[in-house]
Amino acid sequence: MQFDLSAVENATLVFIGTLVFALALVLFVAVAAMAALVLVGVGRLAWLVVAGTLLGLVHGLNHLWDRLVHHASTVELPGDFAGQPSPSTGTYPRVALRDS
Repeated sequence: MQFDLSAVENATLVFIGTLVFALALVLFVAVAAMAALVLVGVGRLAWLVVAGTLLGLVHGLNHLWDRLVHHASTVELPGDFAGQPSPSTGTYPRVALRDS
C-alpha cells in the first residue's frame, strides 16, 4: 500500500507542519541555551585562571618584599652615621610667616 498525502485533510497537514515548526524552534532555543551555558562556563574558567594568577603574583611579591625587609633589618652597616641637623631658626622649624 502506498502512502498518499492527497488523502490527508488540509487541517491535519497544517497541524503536523505546526508541530514540525515548533520542534525546530525548540531545538534552536535548546542549542542556543547550551551554547550560552558553555560560553558562560568558559568565561568563568578564564576569570578564575586570571584571578588565581594575579592573586599568586601578589602573594609572591608580598613574600619577596617581606624577605627583603627581613634581610635588610639583619644587615649591619659598617661605620656610624651621624644624624644631620635639620635647618631651623632657633627652637622652631623654618616657617614662612606672612601676616604675623
